[in-house]
Amino acid sequence: MEKNVVVAQSGGPSPVINNSLRAIVETCREFSQDFGTVYGGFHGIEGILKEELLNLSQQPEEEIKLLRTTPAAGFIGTCRYKLKETQEEDFERAIEIFKAHKIGYFFYIGGNDSMDTASKIAGLAKQRGLDLIAVGVPKTIDNDVGDSEFKLIDHTPGYGSVARYWALNIQNANEENKGSSPADPVLVIQAMGRKIGFIPAAARLGDPDRKFPLQIYLKESNLSFEEVTDKINEELKKSGRVLVVISEGFPVSDIGKSTDSFGHTQFSSSKITVEQILVNHLNSVGINARGSARGNVPGTDQRHNMVYASTVDLEEAYEAAQKAVLIAREEDSGYMATILRAPGPTYSVNYDKVPLEKVANSERAFPKNWIASNRIDVTDEFISYAQPLIGEDWVTIPLENGRQRFARPQNLFVEKKCPNYTPQAYRV
Repeated sequence: MEKNVVVAQSGGPSPVINNSLRAIVETCREFSQDFGTVYGGFHGIEGILKEELLNLSQQPEEEIKLLRTTPAAGFIGTCRYKLKETQEEDFERAIEIFKAHKIGYFFYIGGNDSMDTASKIAGLAKQRGLDLIAVGVPKTIDNDVGDSEFKLIDHTPGYGSVARYWALNIQNANEENKGSSPADPVLVIQAMGRKIGFIPAAARLGDPDRKFPLQIYLKESNLSFEEVTDKINEELKKSGRVLVVISEGFPVSDIGKSTDSFGHTQFSSSKITVEQILVNHLNSVGINARGSARGNVPGTDQRHNMVYASTVDLEEAYEAAQKAVLIAREEDSGYMATILRAPGPTYSVNYDKVPLEKVANSERAFPKNWIASNRIDVTDEFISYAQPLIGEDWVTIPLENGRQRFARPQNLFVEKKCPNYTPQAYRV
């Protein structure tokens, strides 16, 4: 019996998410005797529910190869639609689509909520006796999938690239601050990371020897707004200038919060940001130096800027997805491909599997022992953990007339076989 494949992506994208997609398409092609046509769910599980399936097997080989340096899920898209236990019609619809298109394999690329969806699909298929293997592929820039002991997964594809983004950007920010400090002695930069500090912590990778007047405020630092102000002024008194990297989830105010359809706070879409609140506060109460505080909010540039992508991250995103295909081919349903760091002083990783139920809706915490005693920095242990992930080379991006050449999908959607359907959560 023909066993076709559906791959989909969910949650916030990353510079390397499409390299995982590329790995699935190419590895399934390599084992064409086991895998039939590969379809892409257009905008994640929503596309599957709407029967919007893009034929990836018929895409030109050149376009699939270009996925390596095409960021932000632009090829098949992503979504923030979560299949909840109460949405029985959505589950029935997914099964209907899988049956109609002879789907035998389902790969879902995403974070903890996405692994929950993959786990539920795997469980339902088993319950219904459907010949379907569901495997998860990890992805999230937040690095919050798995456990705080790093036994389920060491790090997620996507994090190495956003860490490199911050390592390089903080170097540039320091030059800006150093040059303009008589007029602009304080530069406040807001980093993504609604609950967890891995992204703002990566700023330290730009100054591992601690030569910059750099302060890092994680949400986990448990500092009051008044303490933040005092510490900034202390550095101004000492150095005459200061770089402040602050998490978007730092608890300065509830003003401007909004949530996505997963129920997660998304500060980067708020009308008032942590950076604005802090800059306005510093300029209103006065700072311990001449001049003013200024601020930057990079926003989604952190997760779609391919120029800053880590070559290590790109390779691991590919290898992890390739491992997912091998799990589906050689083993069983209900697993996520995982990355485990090998012991020893030289960085290397192994690819393995972990049950989806163990990572579904998991949420790793930033280790308390990686927060410096002054609570405005991270420890050398964090640097040792994160430094290998950012790589040492620039990614090579093909150009066309001076512009980046991204993969361009051909409009090859499959013919629909099922009635039109509106996902449950979108019904009025």
